[in-house]
Amino acid sequence: MLKFVKNHMESISDVEIYPIISLLIFFIFFVALFWWVITAKKDYINTVSNIPLDNQNDDIS
Repeated sequence: MLKFVKNHMESISDVEIYPIISLLIFFIFFVALFWWVITAKKDYINTVSNIPLDNQNDDIS
């Protein structure tokens, strides 16, 4: 099975760029996520973390 996939992938021109693009997307996404977590405001984090505990907006009949 691997031999079939390897031979098929080698027949595609410029296939070596796809792993590089995937790695760059992965890296950029997690760097941006890390940056957002570091720069997030404490008020926003506290508000969002208390949403599951807030029972004022529940409409239980």
